Amino acid sequence: MRMIACTTALLLLALLPARALDTQALVTALRQGGHVVIFRHGATDDSQKDVYPMDFGDMKGQRQLSPKGRAMAAEVGRAIGRLGIPIGVVFTSKLNRAVETGQLLSGKDVEAVAALTDSGAGVTSAMANPSGANELAGLAVRQLVNTPPKAGTNTILVTHKTNFADAFGKDAGDVQEGEAFVFKPDAAAEPKLMARIKPADWLAAAAN
Repeated sequence: MRMIACTTALLLLALLPARALDTQALVTALRQGGHVVIFRHGATDDSQKDVYPMDFGDMKGQRQLSPKGRAMAAEVGRAIGRLGIPIGVVFTSKLNRAVETGQLLSGKDVEAVAALTDSGAGVTSAMANPSGANELAGLAVRQLVNTPPKAGTNTILVTHKTNFADAFGKDAGDVQEGEAFVFKPDAAAEPKLMARIKPADWLAAAAN
């Protein structure tokens, strides 16, 4: 897979907020498939803290989705279904809050992968020298974003705020819980950032 230039992604992110979100056009495009939608996990319970070193099988040592986060992820999933947007494979972080978000969004089994797991947890540091860990984490996310989905489907990714910043630059670090970036992959070039879409945007589109 071709390495995506981070400067290109940063430029796209800088320009996008200036455009009004055309949800109707976005939904029409998503119905055709061929996109990658990368979500930050849903709203969490701030009273819980991640315990390091991370044990992915220990739910007590991880911050979990809050009831509000679970409800909103399920609502967004139902909205995506009502809009007729086809979902193919779903990849998530290994942390339960991302796994659960992916399941609620898609109604499918998900595949938890290291590339989407919270880079703030130091998961990727063993891939190379520690000083380059964040750069490698960002590259791994960008490679997934630029992998074309199976024809007629859209890929769903669920990750964390740190991974958004690693992959798309510090301007992406303001991504909110449950927010998504929609990309159109291009295996021969850089993917096109189509939109940043919040949970309420999906619900509004499905209500129209």
